[in-house]
Amino acid sequence: MSSRLIGRYMRREIASAVLFVLLGFLALFAFFDVINELDELGKGTYRLQHALLYVGLGLPNRAYELMPIAALIGAIYALAQFAQHSEFTAMRAAGLGRTRALLEVGLVGLVFALITLMLGEVVAPQSEKLARQIRLSAMGTAVVGQFRSGIWIKDTARAPDGSSRTSRFINIRELEPDGTLQGVQVYEFDQQFRLIEVLNAKSARYVSATGWQLYEVETIEVDPRAAGAIGETLVPDPAGKPRPTVAPAPLAAERQVRAQARWDTELTPDIFNVALVAPERMAALGLYQYIRHLQDNRQATDRYVLALWKKLMYPLAVVVMMALALPFAYLQVRAGGIGYKVFVGIMLGVTFHLLNGLFSHLGLLNTWPAWVSAGLPSVLAMMLALGMLAWVDRVR
Repeated sequence: MSSRLIGRYMRREIASAVLFVLLGFLALFAFFDVINELDELGKGTYRLQHALLYVGLGLPNRAYELMPIAALIGAIYALAQFAQHSEFTAMRAAGLGRTRALLEVGLVGLVFALITLMLGEVVAPQSEKLARQIRLSAMGTAVVGQFRSGIWIKDTARAPDGSSRTSRFINIRELEPDGTLQGVQVYEFDQQFRLIEVLNAKSARYVSATGWQLYEVETIEVDPRAAGAIGETLVPDPAGKPRPTVAPAPLAAERQVRAQARWDTELTPDIFNVALVAPERMAALGLYQYIRHLQDNRQATDRYVLALWKKLMYPLAVVVMMALALPFAYLQVRAGGIGYKVFVGIMLGVTFHLLNGLFSHLGLLNTWPAWVSAGLPSVLAMMLALGMLAWVDRVR
């Protein structure tokens, strides 16, 4: 039996087992998701077909989340089958060494890592967005932020040379499924943090060619030089004689009302969506753009930088899980049946998932570098895999 034939056979069996486990997990989670959606039926025009479509569009994100665990369990199942039927013993007798076996398993893991990357960066974010739009449209509701007043975002207006000109604090009461903003309020301050303009708009729509278009707009422009200025006025004393008194001058402001207006800002609908969606569910490019926006406005970025590094590291976890499954092929039937090995694989997968969450929280609390918090669980899992391989090679 040639090494090329052995490698092809191993890759086919492992890939088939991983896909089988992944489909099983997806069916199970889809069943529970449909049950959770049953309580929402009847709200607006939300019906069973909408719930099924919503759950179906959420499956790519489920597949992305479950891929490392499915890779581990599927690979353990396939390799345990080899051990039970003495196929792996025959492969080793035909010249399959530990390094070559690790390479073959790693190649399968690399393919699934690329699939995971594609799901997380292209398929899942778009399908999740479409699913949210369908659900909200059917229910006739809009998205609101974490506060009762809606979404709050800080923005910076820049001069043509790129320097900071003014600071803006923007409040969006509601975000419609089609991206329309409802209840827009903008408070603009100069570099001395003096209020210079207040803008209120009933709604806003993003036009890719011209930017944001505001509707039913009211602007109040304030002269910051007049605010707090000192003037002299005549106030009568108790005897009725006028007496000069120093007092702040009246605030100079001008109000304008327009049917439409153009809003110059670097904010896009994607940035508003990031403010409403968990960072872990965003694409890496969207996270990177939002991090740059936060940095430009001198806001905290730790949580989003960590989410970005986790997005970059997560596909590599599939390869690590494949390597962690390889030692189970060296364990003979007397070391436990297939069910026992699969159970151990499930426990390892759950432990890896918990460690990912644990190190994320520890990293944020202790201000660890984001790449350390995101990559440490995979490094520990890879060290465990290599240690298990060395141990089974010594005791076999």
